[in-house]
Amino acid sequence: MRRDGAANREKVLLAAEHVFAEKGAAASTDEVARRAGVSIATVFRNFATKQDLIEATACRYLEKLTDQALALAESPDPGKAFASLLRTLAAAGPVKMTLMDLLPPHDDDGQGLSRPVTEAADAFRSALNGALHRAQAVGAARSDVTGDDVSLLLRALAHATDLSEGEALDRAVGIVLDGLGASPRGWGDRHDG
Repeated sequence: MRRDGAANREKVLLAAEHVFAEKGAAASTDEVARRAGVSIATVFRNFATKQDLIEATACRYLEKLTDQALALAESPDPGKAFASLLRTLAAAGPVKMTLMDLLPPHDDDGQGLSRPVTEAADAFRSALNGALHRAQAVGAARSDVTGDDVSLLLRALAHATDLSEGEALDRAVGIVLDGLGASPRGWGDRHDG
């Protein structure tokens, strides 16, 4: 792909992320093109259908979250890294859930999703599990907590969160982290006493 074509594709995906997050199923490819500053022909040159655009946007978003999880994994303090990851994922949750809800019907294991979406979701799940296991290994997370537990809590936060509720979301995430922790100290600076 030529450099300008790749740049246009990236602009379309970034715009689509925002448009789909705001408007859900009512989002139009025309609005995506307008926000990306490209023609509708450019959108369809890169994505043959709206569904292809939704899938590519979901993959890109999951890949971005996976990259953030893997970057945090490099932290020397696995407890703080896990807490930071949960805060990041809780804030990103509403967009992630909206994108995933726009995909074709699928079960909890991702059956029914396209291969690229399934692979992106699996990589994301693996990164989340890795961060959890590192936190558990140093006693910063309860040993009986599973990745599925964390995913369920993140989905609940995403469904209950309005993007404008920053302070309320931070308190809720703090409560979840305290519940997941082996002790309040496990989460580093977040615990106030």
